[in-house]
Amino acid sequence: MPERRSEVKTGGSRMIPIDGGFRVWTKKVGSSRIKVLTLHGGPGATHEYLECFEDFLPRNGIEFYYYDQLGSGNSDAPDDPSLWTVERFTREVEQVRQGLGLEKFYLYGQSWGGMLAIEYALRYGQHLRGVVISNMVASIADYQAYIGRLRRRLPESVRRVLDEYEARQDFGNPEYQKVLLERVYARHLCRVFPFPEPLDRAFRHMNAAIYNYMQGPNEFVVTGAFKDWDRRKDLGNISVRALLMGARYDTMDPAAIRRMAASMPNARAVISERGSHLAMYDDQEWYFRELIRFLKQK
Repeated sequence: MPERRSEVKTGGSRMIPIDGGFRVWTKKVGSSRIKVLTLHGGPGATHEYLECFEDFLPRNGIEFYYYDQLGSGNSDAPDDPSLWTVERFTREVEQVRQGLGLEKFYLYGQSWGGMLAIEYALRYGQHLRGVVISNMVASIADYQAYIGRLRRRLPESVRRVLDEYEARQDFGNPEYQKVLLERVYARHLCRVFPFPEPLDRAFRHMNAAIYNYMQGPNEFVVTGAFKDWDRRKDLGNISVRALLMGARYDTMDPAAIRRMAASMPNARAVISERGSHLAMYDDQEWYFRELIRFLKQK
């Protein structure tokens, strides 16, 4: 019989059981009374692009948790599209909270993770000390309207390539992907190019099946299952302290982010003048100064 050990050290890593007999991966970094659960973007991305948090949060007395959502990274990856719903992912976040024993904690969500953070705060807000909604607006309609404006500002030669391949639905074509990466993503997704290693690694490990099912082929073509998501009228029901983060070059409209904060009873919006969708890399000092100030405010 194998020996039973109650306190096996794992460097902070844990697999948390969730509904359906699946498990999702988490990892604790640091130790503090200030605790933050992170929700990565995508959908279908991984915790990896948030690794820059290690350089800022622990040394400022903040404990945080990585978490790969079901289908992503180190978590179980079932091949079942019926699992890829906003509602199920929201329940999953609550099961992770329970598994980690978190109470009166901060929930941080970036991009798609920000959508999940909004949903969680509306349904399970009694467990929160505060919420950070980073680089996410309150409806896909607002998102689509803004990326349409960004697209119209692109050079005609770039728009021509995008239009040509999208008309054929040839989204994987190397020329299309090259233009999307170098002329669009390098301006609006992350302005540090080539991309930082953790971000590049997260892209390589992306579960494209989840992303395509829920979002669509890319940031500019939203045809997936969450295309009708809209929480603009419900934001007033989020009563916990909230920080909304955006950026001048983001794919999310800074004006819409400011409107979100104005419609919430205890929220503040901050907008980077230098950053884009991943301002934790391309306006790093600003990003973590604002985030840490919020997390440490009593």
